[in-house]
Order: sequence, then C-alpha cells, then structure tokens
Amino acid sequence: MKVFADLDLSRRLEHAEARASAAFVEARAAADAASGACWTSIAGAYAMFDGAGSPITQTFGLGLFDPVSPKEMDAIEAFFFARSADVDHEISPLARKDLWDLLIDRGYRPVEFTSVLYLEIAGYEKTTVPVDIEVSRAEGCDLPIWAATAAKGWAEMGEFTGLMQIVVSSKCVVPFLAKIDGAPIATAAINIQDDVALLAGGSTVPEARHRGAQRALLQARLWHAERLGCRIAMMGAEPGSSSQRNAEREGFRIAYTRTKWRRKFV
Repeated sequence: MKVFADLDLSRRLEHAEARASAAFVEARAAADAASGACWTSIAGAYAMFDGAGSPITQTFGLGLFDPVSPKEMDAIEAFFFARSADVDHEISPLARKDLWDLLIDRGYRPVEFTSVLYLEIAGYEKTTVPVDIEVSRAEGCDLPIWAATAAKGWAEMGEFTGLMQIVVSSKCVVPFLAKIDGAPIATAAINIQDDVALLAGGSTVPEARHRGAQRALLQARLWHAERLGCRIAMMGAEPGSSSQRNAEREGFRIAYTRTKWRRKFV
C-alpha cells in the first residue's frame, strides 16, 4: 500500500526518532551515571535529557499524539529547567494547531528547521557504486574503529569520539563501516524501530569524500532494513543542504519540514 505524507506517517516517523533518541539517552546513562541522562513521556511526547546543550536534549512528538494543556507544558518545562537546560521541541507541522498559540504565549521562538525525508524501501532502485568500496556491518573489534572513523569525519565541528561510542552502543543501532583497501573511510548506521529504519551516523573522512562511500553505505543499510521487514526509511537534513539533495537523488521524498522551538533557561 502506498505511503503518503500525512498525519499517520508523521506519527510513525516522529515516534521512531523519539524511541531512538530515548535509547541513546539510556546508553549514555549506562556508560556515565553521573551524566544525569534520562527521559520521560508527558502528553504523548518524549522528553530527553542528555546534558544542557546536547542536541538530544529536547522533545519529540509534542502535540502530535495527545492534546497539550498548560499544566502539561509546566511539567515538561520543569523537567528541563530542573536540569538547567533550555526547553527545545522538535515539532511536526501536522501537530495540533492549538499548540502554536501555546508556544508563542509561553515565549518560545523558532530556532531551527529540519527536512524530514522518507523512502519506501520496497521501491528503492539500487544504483551503481564503486567496486573498490567494501561495506560491512561493524561488530566486535570494528566498533572502536567505527567510532574513531565517524569522529574523524566530523572533526571540523568538534571532538565527537565519545559521542560516537555512545551511538554505537545504543539499543537497536546497526553500524556499517566502509573501507578501501582495508582502510576505514566512512561510517553510517540505522536504528530499527518497528517497520521504520532511521538513517544516521553518516560520516566520511575528508581525504575520501566524493568517492561514493555514502551511497554504498546507504544501499547496504536499506538492503539490511528490508531483510528485517522495514517498510520505510527516514532521515533528517537541513533544508536545501547537500545532504537533502543527495537523499532526493536516491529517491527520498520530503514528508514535511519540522521546526525546533526553544524557550531559554533563565
């Protein structure tokens, strides 16, 4: 049956990302109890804390599943403010319309937009990838290599080795590693939630970019997800970015543009 970009799809995608984020928070808490990482569910939304300033510290699904009252917003905000964190909500445009007035009245402002893209896996048509790129699941002794390679690919933005180690230890994450002549050059992962495969972890070391590694990793992940019975693949990208264009070239469609709303901790 054809999948349309409607409320049902938005609920499926946002729920998948919420559960994946909650699993990451649980992995963080297991690795570092002093981090205070935790999550809760209020008014149908998942609220995650992974440290003040972390991109994981936010909510998913607010106003998409259940109505949100001022009292419930008080509870959500108290969860973050008690941990000295800003309150961030990633909100689908298909959320309840009365949510917008509530956010504005409470002093929120939009700070970020994300294109949420999806692909029906059964209809994916594989394209040719370079034969010199070897892609395999990262397991056992390859996991530290995966984390180090992913961090190297993101080095321009900061030091992410520790973060990548948490990612690869999260429940339901399947990491993939690309190599050329035995040398690791790129990483990617999928997080399987029901019949949705969330694509993330894409990183290529600078000296190996534009050689087709991410396309090869995408095909390997989609093949794996299809074997596990997944129907939909999803990913997020900055609107108009090269990541969005690359996804659209592979057949992904934009389901909607999500807005991040923020209320500062004071």
